[in-house]
Amino acid sequence: MWLTLKVTKRVLAKSVTVTQDNFSASENVVDIKSDREGACQKHDSDPPDGNQELTESIFNDLPSSQLLYFEKMNELSSASRTSPVSKGRDERVNSSSDKVRDPLSFYAGAERRSRPTDSSSHSKPALCKAESLKDHLKSAMTGNARAQTLQVSKTKQLKEAVLSEEIFVARKAIESPSVDIGPFYRLPSKVKDLFRQLRGIETLYEWQHDCLTLESLQQRKNLIYSLPTSGGKTLVAEIIILQELLCRQKDVLMILPYVAIVQEKVRGLSSFGIELGFLVEEYAGSKGRFPPIKRRVKKSLYIATIEKGHALVNSLIETERIDDLGLVVVDELHMLGEGSRGAILEITLAKILYTSKTTQIIGMSATLNNVGDLQKFLQAEYYTNNFRPVDLKEYIKIRDTIYAVDSKSENGFAFSRLLNFKYSSNLERADPDHIIALVTEVIPKYSCLIFCPTKKSCENVASLVCKYLKKEFRAHKEREKEDLIKNLKSIGNGTVCPVLKQTVPFGIAYHHSGLTNDERKSIEEAYSSGVLCLLACTATLAAGVNLPARRVILRSPYIGNDFLKKNQYKQMIGRAGRAGIDSAGESILIVQEKDKHLVQDLVHSPLENCYSNLLLELTKGMQSLLLSLVGLKIAVTYEEVDNFMCCTLLGVQQQLLPKEKSLSEVIKDGLENLIEKGLLKGTISEKDHNSKSALTITPLGKATYKSSIDLAYCNLLYRELRKGLEGLVLESNLHLLYLSTPYDMTFTCSPDWMIYFRQFNQLSAAERKVADIVGVPESFITKKASGQAIRKNVDNAVVNRLYLTFVLYSLLKETNIWSVSEKFNMSRGYVQNLLSSAASFASCLLHFCEELEEFWVYKALLTELTKQLTYCVKAELIPLMEVAGVLEMLLSEKAEALQEEVEELLKVPTDIPGTH
Repeated sequence: MWLTLKVTKRVLAKSVTVTQDNFSASENVVDIKSDREGACQKHDSDPPDGNQELTESIFNDLPSSQLLYFEKMNELSSASRTSPVSKGRDERVNSSSDKVRDPLSFYAGAERRSRPTDSSSHSKPALCKAESLKDHLKSAMTGNARAQTLQVSKTKQLKEAVLSEEIFVARKAIESPSVDIGPFYRLPSKVKDLFRQLRGIETLYEWQHDCLTLESLQQRKNLIYSLPTSGGKTLVAEIIILQELLCRQKDVLMILPYVAIVQEKVRGLSSFGIELGFLVEEYAGSKGRFPPIKRRVKKSLYIATIEKGHALVNSLIETERIDDLGLVVVDELHMLGEGSRGAILEITLAKILYTSKTTQIIGMSATLNNVGDLQKFLQAEYYTNNFRPVDLKEYIKIRDTIYAVDSKSENGFAFSRLLNFKYSSNLERADPDHIIALVTEVIPKYSCLIFCPTKKSCENVASLVCKYLKKEFRAHKEREKEDLIKNLKSIGNGTVCPVLKQTVPFGIAYHHSGLTNDERKSIEEAYSSGVLCLLACTATLAAGVNLPARRVILRSPYIGNDFLKKNQYKQMIGRAGRAGIDSAGESILIVQEKDKHLVQDLVHSPLENCYSNLLLELTKGMQSLLLSLVGLKIAVTYEEVDNFMCCTLLGVQQQLLPKEKSLSEVIKDGLENLIEKGLLKGTISEKDHNSKSALTITPLGKATYKSSIDLAYCNLLYRELRKGLEGLVLESNLHLLYLSTPYDMTFTCSPDWMIYFRQFNQLSAAERKVADIVGVPESFITKKASGQAIRKNVDNAVVNRLYLTFVLYSLLKETNIWSVSEKFNMSRGYVQNLLSSAASFASCLLHFCEELEEFWVYKALLTELTKQLTYCVKAELIPLMEVAGVLEMLLSEKAEALQEEVEELLKVPTDIPGTH
């Protein structure tokens, strides 16, 4: 024990000396090329230390891998004496002026630590030459192999491990950066320069400055802020994220609603990561590592969908690393009230609030009403502002008359004008809603969006408008339009959608989920650059990508067959008006006489309230939450579960509960249901449900929550995997593909029976056996294709799932979304979404099997299949790799990951007998 204390004091004293040196004037500091050279030069010039021999003798007793660990820390301390960070600190302390140091200096130290030594310096001693990562690893392993086995006790080995950890913690505390590291909202000036270079942002709006300087933010309180669409909410969030990554040196999770937005944000922030020294990691689809790699130097920004964000938080709680997460940012916070995804988001935030007292939560939205409930749930402050960069003028159109939305008038509308456009009788029949008249008032000089109720309506409107436009429209940016057609043709492997081929020359396109990711991205870029001036789109564009327009036209007050909600209406009209381009934005809602009174209520009503969906979405909500609470050991008794539930949004909104049941009774019913399903073990009766007897999770329950499998399907999945063990057909991957086909996509599938029959007939005898095993006999498909009556009951979900499996099977063979979509008469966007969902579900299935020893045989098979499905996704997204900065960022992440793995290898093993 004396030896441990002695060494600890010695090293910590040395650390304190280093710190003091950093804050003293140092005129004789030698400029260094690398840490190793600097260390050698310092060794040569320093007078011998009286205690040096003692220290060296202690170090000689350590394993070679541990010696390399101490050597690495010694290099870091040497570098810190002359690094630009300490130099800037000296200047700031010794200088009488308030001059801020060069923002680049904050990052220079970290860059120098990883920069190789100049190969031209042949005169330097051999020990001062920089070694590659491979050499470090090799020498450490060689040293371990050759080193004599020391006759030391296990207690001494434990002390060595504890000592190294103590030194690392102390060093990290001493060398931690200042919270305030620059003049731009506590960030270096370089951040401001990057926003100017990469985003074209010169100054912030007044509200953004006010929000960023809120006292509640300085005190790290949770915050909800709400502004109209296009008000600049995201920029505030990004600055807060950078403060957390760079100032507080903590990881950050950003939760976004859709995969496409996650991918867009990853691209947008990757350049910041490269320049500022943090990692941007994508958690969407099949991407994401659980738990994430624990990094010592660079911090990570995890950009995730709602589902992946939940899985990430679970993994951090399980590995006791949730406090590493300094900040969670949620975009579109109003999604808390939207179905199963809202339930998952609520669960994620509740777990963070309950398990970490240091993680800050920031939520933003353009459409919030019952903010009080959300504030109570998130224990948050609230900031709101009505700022819009340009004014918005709302109109509705009935017949050929435009009315302004005016709350002061008697019926809520004020006459504005008559349409000034002469229609022929033919045109009147083709365009009774006068869309062409409304569009030609703004295009091609200005941009226009038309929101349509269905995907088919989008394509029809685009075709209709270009059919009646004058030929002069084709001349506007003609060359750029030709380039866009070529690009779309390249994306489609030589094929272009006939509708787009017809409309793009006029500067018009449609935008909906039927397009592939690459097609959507090309169309969005063409619209943003002015090559396209009109998009006919579905409502998903309003909640997704930021594509503003001078005029926004709502083709109908319906989405599909459902009447518009106020939140949806606000999202759509919020796209009107482009900051810095338009002086005002206009929205026009086309209304039929029969819907006039409904529209009056719509435009003048308040926003919808945001309510918990934990009860409405039972298997993805309440039951999923209860299972994971026990599995993660957040709450293992009824009393603990009850305490947790009071911290949820449902706990705040207990008025939503059925009148005949209290929250305690709902919890009791949920736990008993999980016990009945075989996912939990324990007893909860009327007499003792308030007792402190602990619940435990079963292997099946653990596999379910860790793999994020919907509880509605976990027992069915288990039975299908067990059945597969009895006779898995391995002649091809068809059987495995069936098991990996997502259950929830079967509801959106309507098989074409002739196509089904043709695809079945192309299967081999062994592959046809798969259909029989899963429960779709050949006779059933034959009778369906020929229109005969079916007497035998066959599960429609299984039939639809096998049909989707055929789609995936063809896709893996052909790897061409266009040809497969034509073969199955499906939209190419739907096929791509199926592929992406299957890759994600296969990854979940793999985690499910990893938790159940009886399914060990599936592990290797599913690992390979997941790669195949993911590769198909990547093949379609290869052009994204060519975007400036993305490839470099991926290489940087790979290098960082390798470095972390090496550091783990060089650490003293924690599983030495007697160390626990």
